[in-house]
Amino acid sequence: MFSGLATGVHAVTETVFIIDNDHSVRRSLSRLLRSEGIRNECFESAQAYEDRDLHNGVGCVLLDINMPGMSGIELQARLLERGHNLPVVFLTGHGDVSSSVTALKRGALDYLTKPVDEADLLRAVRHALKLHRRVLADARVRNAIRARIDALTPREREVMLQLITGMPNKLVADRLQIATKTAKVHRAHVMQKMGMRSVAELVHACHLAGIEPGAEFDR
Repeated sequence: MFSGLATGVHAVTETVFIIDNDHSVRRSLSRLLRSEGIRNECFESAQAYEDRDLHNGVGCVLLDINMPGMSGIELQARLLERGHNLPVVFLTGHGDVSSSVTALKRGALDYLTKPVDEADLLRAVRHALKLHRRVLADARVRNAIRARIDALTPREREVMLQLITGMPNKLVADRLQIATKTAKVHRAHVMQKMGMRSVAELVHACHLAGIEPGAEFDR
């Protein structure tokens, strides 16, 4: 992809968090996942999970809806407020259209009903873990790009913003009121520091970092 940028997720612990007030359901789900080599942790309430330290690796949440105290829907809302990015799969025996619509609108990946087919459950869990692996990998690339941008001098950033609009060196120089030779030097420094082999690659990298043509940096 980009020179020197890691795009994969390094060795991290993948964990499914099972949140259900029914002990027999937690035990059954835990055994099923373990039989497939999927690590998991069980919680008897939404509050018990919320009290847990934030998980930094790959994972997903397998969440019941109707539980004593905080409901699954309420927990989902609170996790979103905290910037929680683990995918959520709902599994409930007492769901309704309203709760399913709310859950899916808030970003739940799936809404399964009990008793659930094991194959459907495993498919949903594996999809959630795959998605979260990709999310974390993309975040690593994005953060690496931003770190390289932060390492540019203010002038190099200005040159970079002109380059991603497709401007040739002469127009970059005119726009910034510098010599064409100076613009070329800054361009070379930008490409080297960013680890890019082409302007097209630079444009894509900036897009991933949330920087579009026409953007401005504070000097």
